[in-house]
Amino acid sequence: MVHQFSPNRCSPLVLCVLTVLAWSWGTAMAGRSCTETRQVYGEKGYSLNTAPLTQISGEHLKLCPQDYTCCSSLMEETLSRQSESDFLSAINDSSQFLLTSFTQRHHKFDEFFRELTDLAEKSMKQMFTKIYGLLYTQNSHVFQSLFVELRHYYSGGTVSVEEVLAEFWSRLLERLFSLVNPQYQFSEDYLKCVSKHAEQLKPFGDVPRNLRIQVSRAFIAARALVQGLATGRDIVSKAVKLNVGSECVRALMRQWYCPLCHGIPTLKPCHSLCLNVMKGCLANQADLDSEWNNFIDALVVVADKLGGPFNMELAADSIAVKVSEGIMNMQENLLTISTKVFQECGRPRSAPSRSKRSPKEQRGNRRPVRNSPEEPTTAAGTNLDCLVSDLKERLRPMKGFWVSLPHTICNDDKIGANVTNEDRCWNGQNRGRYWPDVTGDGLVSQINNPEVEVDIAQPDIRTRQLIMELRVATNSLRHVLNEPQIDGPAS
Repeated sequence: MVHQFSPNRCSPLVLCVLTVLAWSWGTAMAGRSCTETRQVYGEKGYSLNTAPLTQISGEHLKLCPQDYTCCSSLMEETLSRQSESDFLSAINDSSQFLLTSFTQRHHKFDEFFRELTDLAEKSMKQMFTKIYGLLYTQNSHVFQSLFVELRHYYSGGTVSVEEVLAEFWSRLLERLFSLVNPQYQFSEDYLKCVSKHAEQLKPFGDVPRNLRIQVSRAFIAARALVQGLATGRDIVSKAVKLNVGSECVRALMRQWYCPLCHGIPTLKPCHSLCLNVMKGCLANQADLDSEWNNFIDALVVVADKLGGPFNMELAADSIAVKVSEGIMNMQENLLTISTKVFQECGRPRSAPSRSKRSPKEQRGNRRPVRNSPEEPTTAAGTNLDCLVSDLKERLRPMKGFWVSLPHTICNDDKIGANVTNEDRCWNGQNRGRYWPDVTGDGLVSQINNPEVEVDIAQPDIRTRQLIMELRVATNSLRHVLNEPQIDGPAS
């Protein structure tokens, strides 16, 4: 009789042979050296007291395959924490370009705009002291207050540039009208009447309108750009401060340190495996991308405007010249203006008899003098064109950053295997090809992520807040280009 072989009905001899073979194979695996694992583990600064000398049974492992292993339970826990630390370091390294760019450009533009304002005030003081003498020095507070208020607006004040300039021209008109009519005594109410009819009288000609358009454009755009750069800096800083969930940590450990526990610490995770892990761990950050791109586009547009029609250098440099032109216009049309004021506000009382001032002290030099442009010396002697060009060069590569972040990390040869090395990488279980497809971007796409279990029904609250901050910042930047007070051509 011929007996058929059945694994369930083995003869005692066959079972004995199989048992011996299994024991021999297991003993051979258990005896494999853990020298490489111990070396890498020790180089990370960890004690080798709990690190096996040779592979042991892996039944105690919770994250890595339960084959024979070079990791104790304590090692697996330690390496799990290390994987989280490595992940956060990779995020910080990858985002450093953004954070540094926003921080440095914010500082440079802010320093530059502030010194432009300082130079404009200094230029006016030098120019007006020379041209107008006492007319300026006795009323310097009127001119100083203009720059105080412009700085206040630039720093985030609620007052508008239009209101600042309107108040300046009103106060200047009251002071000048008194000075050029020394034979009369004007009460506070009378001077208010003069200011009330300023729009009708147009004592300074079209200068106030032209200056309003030019200065409003420049200061509104400058403030918006600097605030936008600060927002970009803050968004990046907040977005990279991740709360790494337990499922993400498990996946990070499996891809980065399970090869070490397997006795092959130099084996890198397959590129697609790495992408799935990163896309799962960074799902919420990827959802920032759409609003982030809109924000970057808006920053570029405002930067372009600052280098063109909203040029802050030209606006700051023109303040003294245009104010001087306005004063000259009033002096040249004094008789007509005074006559109209007397018709609207009544005849003022004569002033008490006093020694007359010299015509030069009353009116100053009637010939307008243009100030010589003084090159800004901030930001290592740079100018606006250079700053704008540098900023745009930095901003454009930032588009798509959050969606491309998993690729940026996995393309680092210290983190993942080369995409061409598909058959000789860690696939999550052993050395070999990784077969699952790479999942899409964003939270919703993680529903079928094979590596990270993501609850797509629970959007991250902090990410939603960052999206809203980006949206608000983008709308503020776009609003700059549509401000009602800066419509119309400037001359």
